[in-house]
Amino acid sequence: MNLRPEMRLLLRGLAGAKALVLYRGILRDPAVQALMRLLDVLLKSEISDGQEGLPAAYAEFFEALASVEETRRTPLVGSPWQNHLLNLILADSNVFSRRAESETATQFGRSLVDQVQQDLSRLQALHGLEPRALLDALNQGAPGQNWCTWDEFSQPVRSEQPSDRTTALKRYLTASQDWPDCWNLLAQYYRDNGTGIFGQYQALRWSRTRAGGSIQPIENPDLVELGDLLGCDEQKDWLIRNTRYFLSDLPANNVFVYGDRGTGKSSAVKGLLHEFRESSLRMIEISRDDLIDLPEVMRRLRGRRQHFILFIDDLSFEEGETQYKTLKAFLEGSLEAHPQNVLVYATSNRRHLIKEFFADRGDFQGEEVRGQDSLQEKVSLADRFGIQLVFVSPDQEQYLEIVRSIAKQRDLDVDPHELKLRALRWAQLHNGRSGRTARQFVDFLTGELKIG
Repeated sequence: MNLRPEMRLLLRGLAGAKALVLYRGILRDPAVQALMRLLDVLLKSEISDGQEGLPAAYAEFFEALASVEETRRTPLVGSPWQNHLLNLILADSNVFSRRAESETATQFGRSLVDQVQQDLSRLQALHGLEPRALLDALNQGAPGQNWCTWDEFSQPVRSEQPSDRTTALKRYLTASQDWPDCWNLLAQYYRDNGTGIFGQYQALRWSRTRAGGSIQPIENPDLVELGDLLGCDEQKDWLIRNTRYFLSDLPANNVFVYGDRGTGKSSAVKGLLHEFRESSLRMIEISRDDLIDLPEVMRRLRGRRQHFILFIDDLSFEEGETQYKTLKAFLEGSLEAHPQNVLVYATSNRRHLIKEFFADRGDFQGEEVRGQDSLQEKVSLADRFGIQLVFVSPDQEQYLEIVRSIAKQRDLDVDPHELKLRALRWAQLHNGRSGRTARQFVDFLTGELKIG
């Protein structure tokens, strides 16, 4: 097999990405690994004058890239390969990107900048890979094969959303002829958006396994719009103001949200992600059972430029459970300084988070001598939250207003009087009046009107 000289030069230039230093983590990506193996097979086939392995190597690359494209949630910039490589670069956590997150470009040493520029030069060569050029090489290596191109896995979106900072930088790099000269733009991007998982996702969760805990992304977060929550304007205002102070690096409080079930407590907290979607806010959901890991979570978040809200939903403790002591120490009382970029927002159906019994208040034989101390231990957890917000069930008119609002959003054609009667009947039969009940009623009504 004889590759044309210019094709041989192109393939060797692409394979030069194996010499990446700071961005070496990109080489662990499945699609990148598949491409490197394909390039190896092409170059080795020229030496051995054989075609073995080419179809399988290309199939592996095609499948890996198609899998990436299948899960894409952002505008496509360039070809699927170019878009994927740009995403890897902007999300990569390495010495340069992590330092750029906390330092200005003027603080970088010359050696670090030189290496970044070398890596960017290699990455630009990899980014320049065109589908037709690769297919040309494959046809030279194994003529007669029916190679499929990989430049269009899905139809392009005709009307995209306005460009965010990520898409704007990806487009700039795609049009640029000199990536090494763009290193300072990358540094500023990392400073503004963060690196690694915190640069890619706004909603995350703490996941605990036998091997230890890790922060995992939430691919499809429930982005509630606060404007859709009715009957709790004052509570929403408190949440927004406190979060705005937090994001402005001003003193802010941990928040405890409690009250009747189905009244929008969790939705109000989750709605902050949409309210502050173009900010440094990140929300990490952590289970009550994993609160013992709080010190480790703090260690991983301390010093990051992002602002983290630890979201603990449906918080309460049974008799004998002791995880609350770790939470108490974090809120107030630990010897370790509280990270300034971390707050806790917790929700519960109960004002007193630790279940207490009448025996806790009595002076029964066999009870501990200092029973009042145990009682104070149990009721003091909620008091350590600086802001406490109560959500109560709506009255009848508020409930009906929520129903009417949701029905209007969905353009349901229903007589107002009938809507009122059916909504009230639904509340009597199902869970009483609440925002959740209103949504469940309109969900049922929507299906009924669409299908019958």
